[in-house]
Amino acid sequence: MLTQEQIAEYRRRGYLVVENAIDASTLAELRRVTEGIVAAAKGLTDHTEVIDLEPTHTPDEPRVRRIKKPHLADPFYRRLAADPQITELLRPLMSDNIRLRSGGKVNMKSPEYGAPVEWHQDWAFYPHTNDDVLAVGVLLDDMTLENGPMMVVPETHLGEVYNHHCDGVFCGAIDISQTDIDLSAAIPLTGPAGSITIHHARLIHGSSMNTSKFSRRLLLYEYAVADAWPMAGIEDIADFDEFNSRIVLGEATVQPRVVPVPIRIPLPRAHHQGSIYENQRSLGTRYFESSSRTKSN
Repeated sequence: MLTQEQIAEYRRRGYLVVENAIDASTLAELRRVTEGIVAAAKGLTDHTEVIDLEPTHTPDEPRVRRIKKPHLADPFYRRLAADPQITELLRPLMSDNIRLRSGGKVNMKSPEYGAPVEWHQDWAFYPHTNDDVLAVGVLLDDMTLENGPMMVVPETHLGEVYNHHCDGVFCGAIDISQTDIDLSAAIPLTGPAGSITIHHARLIHGSSMNTSKFSRRLLLYEYAVADAWPMAGIEDIADFDEFNSRIVLGEATVQPRVVPVPIRIPLPRAHHQGSIYENQRSLGTRYFESSSRTKSN
């Protein structure tokens, strides 16, 4: 269980790192299942419904940058999303009634390459009727300063929702050059494998490329309180039974709670559909790539 200090820290700063939250046997199974899916990328020539490939991928030397819908490849991921090792940490931060927003994803950074993720707010992708929405990251590997850890800008979950459009079209990233965001305040979220990160959906975050010789794999789940309902048709709830089947704690409700929080709608849809990596291809000014070039010169 979280301490009162941890709960207050999350409310104030918008994120937490909980070390060694996942037991050794669960972590071992997570790694085994994930490595089996990655092995299936050998021979692929393009992205699939589940596997998103690095630009440098070849059929003979596979490089996977994301498992997009891991629950479609193995039911283990869906079971883990409802495991009390995770949900009991979320209860004091959210409520007794929590829904899994989607089946999750595994972001993978190959040694000495692993693609960066530009600064963004998850809230820009999936606005809800209230913002009791967060993401949990399960560390499959040690996350260090060198292998492209998630970086967050504390307390930005309490501020505005920034423009994630480029030339009038959603691109899933913030053009930092057009904002007054103080990135000197950014904090890297590091920790040993088996730890979890928790960050609010409105918190600004991103990550640089992996410059180490070690992989950085991060399983991400997104959760919402049961009375936070998706807006503007961003999430398909036509299959109401499936929607309610994603309740991982407590009970479903048909009474949305509406709170006046800042919202932007991610339409028109990104030119490049698929993962966030594809969405962000349209961003004009790239922060992390330019930072990498500066450091190498």
